Amino acid sequence: MNNLRNKVHLIGRLGSDPELFNFDGGKIKANLTVATNYKYKNQSGELVSDTQWHNLIAWGKTAEQIGKLLKKGKEVAIDGKLTSRKYQDKEGAQRSITEIVVNEFLLLDRSKEEE
Repeated sequence: MNNLRNKVHLIGRLGSDPELFNFDGGKIKANLTVATNYKYKNQSGELVSDTQWHNLIAWGKTAEQIGKLLKKGKEVAIDGKLTSRKYQDKEGAQRSITEIVVNEFLLLDRSKEEE
């Protein structure tokens, strides 16, 4: 059961092209955002669309592959875990953020050029 703890499975679309960062020692990080959309009918019977944005990060070979394969608007399946961290913004205020650290991903839609 330990393998089921802190596990995230997500399917959504990229909100922008991934940002890649290269660090000393050859370490690579990718930042990306994924939108998920949930539709339901409210009490009045109206169709409501609820979009949630998720911050994701990836490291190493996973980050490299994300940089090569994923572009804004592409649908992707993500497997990862939740992490939270605190940081200081440019104005000196303490902030916190929750991110999904990507372990694996699968590109779900492919254009004819990619096949």
